[in-house]
Amino acid sequence: MTSTDRPRPPDGRAARWAGQRDRRRREFVEAGLRAIARHGPEVSTEQIADEAGVARTRLYRHFDGAADLQHAIAARVAELITAEFAPLWNPSGTPMELIRSAIGAHTRWLAEHGSLYRYLTRHAMDGAPDVFADGKTAIARQLTVVFEHYLGLFGVDTRVCEAVAFGLVGLVESSTSRWLENPRGVDRAELAALLARWVWRIVDDTLRAGGLELDPHIELAAANLA
Repeated sequence: MTSTDRPRPPDGRAARWAGQRDRRRREFVEAGLRAIARHGPEVSTEQIADEAGVARTRLYRHFDGAADLQHAIAARVAELITAEFAPLWNPSGTPMELIRSAIGAHTRWLAEHGSLYRYLTRHAMDGAPDVFADGKTAIARQLTVVFEHYLGLFGVDTRVCEAVAFGLVGLVESSTSRWLENPRGVDRAELAALLARWVWRIVDDTLRAGGLELDPHIELAAANLA
């Protein structure tokens, strides 16, 4: 093998540049989140660049146009939402406590990030990832698993679990989304309480159809042993 046939050693400069570029992209995405919170869903690329302390042309050295920046912001929000809801998939407590916890997390997140929600749903129509639609599907699928687990323990038919899970997630998401646009004097705590009651009644009806009456204020583990 001649010297020209030997593989070239890794280019340290290229690796450093790639790492720096990834770091700067993350910094610009965080600046984008701050700019959206400051300026609202109509935020411009110039305002995001200003928040990052750079010129717009400098911003575009790290993104292939506005669409690439929107995609990166959407991906970051998906990470934040996943982290927010992760504790919900290790349930403990009574059925009503679990319902209130999940609905409280959802309504609180949207109330605190209303501009971000509007920004992403708007750009989803322009081809950016619809992280809320994707998140809704992921939550419904996970909820299906939870329902199948507990209904199976109680000997209730689990075939309806997926339909019920997707229906409940759709109810909560659509109601909260509309409330965000037009609260009509209903505060977040009141909305969350209403949704928790509606969700429990659907769950309760499903259980009763399977011949099971469950007290929503008794822990599931205790109810299973009763």
